[in-house]
Amino acid sequence: MRLLTRKISARLSARRRSRLAAPAVLILGLLATGGVWAAVAPAGADATGPNDDQIQAGRALFAVSCASCHGLNGEGITTKKGNNYGPSLVGVGGASVDFQVGTGRMPMAQAGAQAVRKTPVFDDDQIAELAAYVGSLGAGPAIPEASDYDYSNGNVARGGQFFRTNCTACHNFAGSGGALPKGKFAPSLIGVSAKHMYEAMVIGPQQMPVFSNGVLTPDAKKDVIAYLKLQEDAPSPGGFALGSVGPVAEGMFAWLVGIGSLVGFGIWITAGSARVKKTKKGADA
Repeated sequence: MRLLTRKISARLSARRRSRLAAPAVLILGLLATGGVWAAVAPAGADATGPNDDQIQAGRALFAVSCASCHGLNGEGITTKKGNNYGPSLVGVGGASVDFQVGTGRMPMAQAGAQAVRKTPVFDDDQIAELAAYVGSLGAGPAIPEASDYDYSNGNVARGGQFFRTNCTACHNFAGSGGALPKGKFAPSLIGVSAKHMYEAMVIGPQQMPVFSNGVLTPDAKKDVIAYLKLQEDAPSPGGFALGSVGPVAEGMFAWLVGIGSLVGFGIWITAGSARVKKTKKGADA
């Protein structure tokens, strides 16, 4: 038995000393690493890249319209004082480009505390090309499919509960937006497309937090969108909605219109009343 064990050990030692042993172990290690990465890779990564023609067309557009702030290769530009003139776009994904450019926030008309929503500069094809190029710089959230933000079967009650708990501090209970520190603001969500709402939750633009699938499931995202879309057509039983921005607008309306009207009526009433005229001394003599 000992003799057999020694023979087996000798054969294994001879094979380990072979020149092919090290490359074989290296190849097996790479295959194992690749298999593990494929199994645990993030679901939101832009794995299915667009075609080369889109990427090249997007690169040309990027060089003309975006490179002055974000760098020719999307690496970002830092000023001499160390400030971030244009952030790096490596790893932001196509969804970020589709949101920022599709809502007109990019390119910015002028520097400011926050990019504002405006009419898009590029058409849908150009936006897709820019997203393809930026997506090729590094894995990131891809542009969602129509089924991802289809809220037709969304649970409005559940979406409203989540929104009122987590979002009203910035966006207001009706999604009308609100002010934030340092000149920033939470934009109004009225009239925003379902696609851009979904992308905003995925990428967390500007000061908004990222709601990953681990924090907010895809179905829950649809529920939130369904609630916000319902708010667009919700009636105002109390009268004028006043933008649904809360007590500030209501108080201003009460002071300017309510009390202002009462003051105006008071002046009008007193202006038409009889006045006593003083007679001159000796007029009756």
